[in-house]
Amino acid sequence: MTTRDRRVVARAAFTLMEVLVVVAIIVILAGAGGYIYMSHLENAKKDLAKAGAMALDQQIGAYRTRHGDYPPDLLTLTQPGADGTPAALESKTLLDPWSRPYVYEPANLHPLTKKPHIFSEGPSPGIPGSRVSNWETNQ
Repeated sequence: MTTRDRRVVARAAFTLMEVLVVVAIIVILAGAGGYIYMSHLENAKKDLAKAGAMALDQQIGAYRTRHGDYPPDLLTLTQPGADGTPAALESKTLLDPWSRPYVYEPANLHPLTKKPHIFSEGPSPGIPGSRVSNWETNQ
């Protein structure tokens, strides 16, 4: 066996350092991928909350057309009509993507459109900048 053949046989496996470098790279990439995934997931939830608030806005507008005034609360929209008409909404549609109820303020009307305020507390309840509202024009 020549010297060259011995080196080839001795170099048949990865060194511990090479394996550790590969594992470190994989961990870094997985961490970055997880962060990007969570960011997109949060944006998707905000978009879904916006769509939910707009759908509720449409339903209270339809209620106003039929009854002459806005409903006193959102639960009214989940009740069947006195004349036997089915309920406009299911109760699960009153929950935002974070499983919290949408907030409905029938006395708080928009200055221009005169529509009641409907909003989700968003990902961080209690922080006004986190809210997702039917009053927002574009997000």
